[in-house]
Amino acid sequence: MSAAEKNTPIVTREKFSTEQANGKSSRTGMGWEELSQSFRDNLFYFQGRHQALATINDYYLACAYTVRERLVERWLRTTEAAFLTNAKVVCYLSAEFLTGPHLGNNLINLGIYDQVEAGVKKADLELATLLEHEPEPGLGNGGLGRLAACYIDSLSSLEVPAVGYGIRYEFGIFKQNIRDGWQVEYTDKWIQLGNPWEIGRPELSVEVQLGGRTENSADDKGGFRVRWIADRAVRGIPYDTPVLGYKVNTCNMLRLWKAEACESFDFQSFNIGDYYGAVDEKVASENLTKVLYPNDEPAQGKQLRLEQQYFFVSCSLQDMIRIHLLTKGNLSKFSERFAVQLNDTHPAVAVAELMRLLVDEHGIDWDKAWQITTRTMAYTNHTLLPEALEKWPVELFGRLLPRHLEIIYEINLRFLDEVQARYPGDGARLARMSIIDESGGRYVRMAHLAVVGSHAVNGVAALHTELLKAHVLHDFYELWPERFSNKTNGVTPRRWIALANPGLTSLVSSKIGDTWLKNLDELRKLEKYVDDQQFREQWQQVKLDAKTKLAAIIKERTGVTVTPGSLFDVQVKRIHEYKRQHLMVLYIITLYHRIKDNPDIEILPRTFLFGGKAAPGYFMAKRIIKLITSVAEVVNNDPEVRDRLKVVFLPNFSVKLGQMVYPAADLSEQISLAGKEASGTGNMKFSMNGALTIGTLDGANVEIREEVGPENFFLFGLTTPEVYDRKAQGYNPREFYEANAELRRVLDAIAGGQFSAAESTLFHPLVNSLLSSDDYMLLADYQSYIDCQDRVNKAFQDQERWTRMSILNTARMGKFSSDRAIREYCEEIWNAKPVPISLGK
Repeated sequence: MSAAEKNTPIVTREKFSTEQANGKSSRTGMGWEELSQSFRDNLFYFQGRHQALATINDYYLACAYTVRERLVERWLRTTEAAFLTNAKVVCYLSAEFLTGPHLGNNLINLGIYDQVEAGVKKADLELATLLEHEPEPGLGNGGLGRLAACYIDSLSSLEVPAVGYGIRYEFGIFKQNIRDGWQVEYTDKWIQLGNPWEIGRPELSVEVQLGGRTENSADDKGGFRVRWIADRAVRGIPYDTPVLGYKVNTCNMLRLWKAEACESFDFQSFNIGDYYGAVDEKVASENLTKVLYPNDEPAQGKQLRLEQQYFFVSCSLQDMIRIHLLTKGNLSKFSERFAVQLNDTHPAVAVAELMRLLVDEHGIDWDKAWQITTRTMAYTNHTLLPEALEKWPVELFGRLLPRHLEIIYEINLRFLDEVQARYPGDGARLARMSIIDESGGRYVRMAHLAVVGSHAVNGVAALHTELLKAHVLHDFYELWPERFSNKTNGVTPRRWIALANPGLTSLVSSKIGDTWLKNLDELRKLEKYVDDQQFREQWQQVKLDAKTKLAAIIKERTGVTVTPGSLFDVQVKRIHEYKRQHLMVLYIITLYHRIKDNPDIEILPRTFLFGGKAAPGYFMAKRIIKLITSVAEVVNNDPEVRDRLKVVFLPNFSVKLGQMVYPAADLSEQISLAGKEASGTGNMKFSMNGALTIGTLDGANVEIREEVGPENFFLFGLTTPEVYDRKAQGYNPREFYEANAELRRVLDAIAGGQFSAAESTLFHPLVNSLLSSDDYMLLADYQSYIDCQDRVNKAFQDQERWTRMSILNTARMGKFSSDRAIREYCEEIWNAKPVPISLGK
């Protein structure tokens, strides 16, 4: 019996219930007296501090432990229900979980935010100070990880048993600073001062093998068997974080895996003086979960990234099987107990790993194992960009995961037989659909593996799903149309309105009650207040307060003074050419040139605010950041501008910073080229907080415009069919450059060094790219964008009209709650149902 098996708990109802006899205590009570006592106890006994010597970190940790104590009973009860009922458990596999800080969200969901805020004031503390002190787990790069966090929140709020499985990166997404206008990356040491929300479970560790070779043999009954003889192994240690639902007792779990060496210290090496060699295995193993998304340009980076993906998938599936067998489950019923959702292609190797575990480790025949696997797995695609559909070189894959490559070959052989039977003689189709890409080099196509191994495939916006069916996965859609569906993304209103925008939350609740936080469709009730003058004034004041607060943050972090009364024009998202931050820069320069031509021209005062990180190895994205900061340097310091334009790049954009930015925005820039953005979720957060959108018909913009009304959305740009047509006809960006004098002047100014006097050729790569290929068609959309911005100016000058539009944007955002999305997944893909949790004695 392994150490993990010896430490596996024996599950009985009696053991779960023994703690409930004594009623509420200072560890579970929700009144301020119990909370206060718990806070003092945690400061004294847990932190070992007298109040006179306590630091802000001590106070934060004491507060966090006080709140966590209120989660534990709910967490154990939820676990009990999952163990002792036949409820289906949703297992959400994601390489990213960008949860954001936990304290404020847990206070909101427990319903004790106001009590704790008032209580800490009595102790001469400010809750805002503790919230600001909390480190943010940087366990994601952007929308993908934030979506996963929203979905785990909604699963708990809807009382659906669930586990989020991912990686406990020691260092998360890098911290970004701006030095001389350039992005500089720093290590994100998010757990340096401890993480009070997680509980390590070393007794539940699992072993993950890597490398080596396979050997064929026959079992006792003469059946074909394969043995994987790995050349190394690492141990996965689970760290569990409770995720509480909103004003319910369901508290699900985020289980993140940390890699450790199976043997962390080699005494023989140490004794002969090889002190570094004595810890080689420890260092090599722990590197596996050291950092989020290593640079995968070099071969070592590619290998580490594949190792990361396999590591967390194997740990998670082994964990599910352990739990299933622990509760006397039969593996033939595995798919009835667990619904596994693959969040993009990063966990797609789960298809091959579950087959390996079932066939090789548990002796299930291939056909039965394949039935279990396909009934368990479902796949969400998040991208239309070919480069983002992961492919691994066969040589690397086989060297690292030799048994899995054999399994994939067998899956592919059987799959292509099915395709051949359906479409005889169509060799081109076979080549397109094969899991192994042999069109140039040999690669394992992870998206194809995910589709073949899943019973359901979904896109994340209506347009995105149609493009998947028509282009990216068209052959698969023709073969299995019943597998495909759309599940438009959503975001949780608890974090993105209640926590981020307490002023708006209070105003809305004063008119329609507070049940809208559980049913966002109730925001529609706000429509009847659109013509209420007093309500519009209150709405304007809430927005001004948020802008004033953000202006102070901008001043503190960048030194730039902005006017809260100006139009806050905001684009905050990952820096990428297809998101077209540089199109917004072209507009800024256009306005700047108009001012230079006529300093007395009437220009609507605007604050242009950018935020987002560029991948460390992405040359052009980092150059876009430099362009933004260079234009800001010129515009902000030109006396002729007279503060009518301000350009700000706010460094180190994060969930915590987003909670300050989204409520303050007047205009949300969602300007990607039509047909490139899968969905977007920032667009939803902005609109929920009353910002108006300027955007293309891309991603979820299409559905947002449908919901809020075309008259409340600033539309510009080519449509997706027009983009395809222009590309097919041979798009020539230089034609637009030659035909448009303002555009030509803007690009010439950038290329000529107007914004890079010290190095006139600095932006030549950017301008040359736009003039030669312009893959994302900025020049084709430029004039439409400029004209649309003129319409924005006119609308903002009429504040009564703008306020009405703002109210209607918020009122009509019910569709974009993550609760709605999760209900659709539960009903149409997972067949998962709520299990209400009681805290009765």
